[in-house]
Amino acid sequence: MKDTIFLIGFMGAGKSTIAECLRQNYGRKVVEMDQKIEEQEQMAISRIFEEKGEDYFRGLETKLLQKLRGQPNLVVSCGGGVPLRVCNVEVMKESGQVIFLTATPETVYRRVKDSHNRPLLEKNKNIPFIASLMNERKSWYEAAADYLVATDNRAAEEICKEIMERLSGIKR
Repeated sequence: MKDTIFLIGFMGAGKSTIAECLRQNYGRKVVEMDQKIEEQEQMAISRIFEEKGEDYFRGLETKLLQKLRGQPNLVVSCGGGVPLRVCNVEVMKESGQVIFLTATPETVYRRVKDSHNRPLLEKNKNIPFIASLMNERKSWYEAAADYLVATDNRAAEEICKEIMERLSGIKR
């Protein structure tokens, strides 16, 4: 079963918004990886980072991806760091299609500036830092992606429609 849609991209690129749009408009089930991990660990991601470290958190992401393998009609909104592990990319590729949602650093900043649940940005909410971190991750995201979809200044419905049109054209 390879019909899972994995949404990857930087924090604030629109993964959660687009996952919800795909649920509403196309009847997909949604898994928010960060939310699922918070429920499982019974603590906020920022606290997981603080108390148990980033490596521990990344391990939780990998275990969750493996657990989701083979579930039909699913959209997975991945945490921003999921594609940084080759084993995660392998699971995503064998289970479905990977969509890299892109946004400019300015768009990301605008979307995350009032949020306090992004530990890697908490003390660095500024466009130069965001641009630098995005640049570090860009090649990982591009290597994992089947498709890139820009989210800047676009309605969620338009983005969802583009994703579904692209995926319906895939013959595997």
